[in-house]
Amino acid sequence: MIDIVASGVLFDMDGTLVDSTAVVEAAWTGFGQRHDLDPQTILAFSHGRQTIDTVRHFLPDLDEAEQHRIVDEMIAAEVDNVDGILEVPGAAAFVSRLVDAGVPVALVTSAPRDLAVNRMRAAGVHVPEALVASEDVDHGKPHPDGYLRGAAMLGVDPAECAAFEDAPAGLEAAIASGATTVVVGALEADVTAGLYRVAGYDGITVEAEGSAFRIRG
Repeated sequence: MIDIVASGVLFDMDGTLVDSTAVVEAAWTGFGQRHDLDPQTILAFSHGRQTIDTVRHFLPDLDEAEQHRIVDEMIAAEVDNVDGILEVPGAAAFVSRLVDAGVPVALVTSAPRDLAVNRMRAAGVHVPEALVASEDVDHGKPHPDGYLRGAAMLGVDPAECAAFEDAPAGLEAAIASGATTVVVGALEADVTAGLYRVAGYDGITVEAEGSAFRIRG
């Protein structure tokens, strides 16, 4: 159950609005096989983080140019691969309700812009004009840069925003930004203690409340 009064809403993408599990798992499984690394260990670390941060973590001895070459190769393979991309239940309708109600909305993702736009469109979810992608920040999640930038693009104080996230790194980033943070999905971790939680977006209502909005469901 959630009952939040906010002036803006910030969304992560993968796992929060878009179910890209099949594509993401295939990409990191291939990476693990090529570099003799356990895919499950990679997936546990990578969720919510920029690709470059994961490559640096698992291949720290490679020079920077080679790390970026690997990242570019992985992203190029993923950008147009939208097979199996779905919305998280109710996400498209909820984002539309927010937009129709006049709520300022931003997407804050660890994915590159082109990949993010393609996945959102494939899932049928509205792409907000305010979009913070991996190339827009100096520090990826769990650093709060992305959420701070997203709130600034909306012209809203981060403390007056609600942020929806599903991964530990993203939740840490959202909390550090000062936003009221909502866990999407079933993640149980130290970082989720005391946070609002939703399994999906069906039944969540949006109503104007003064100059802000009440999000409840």
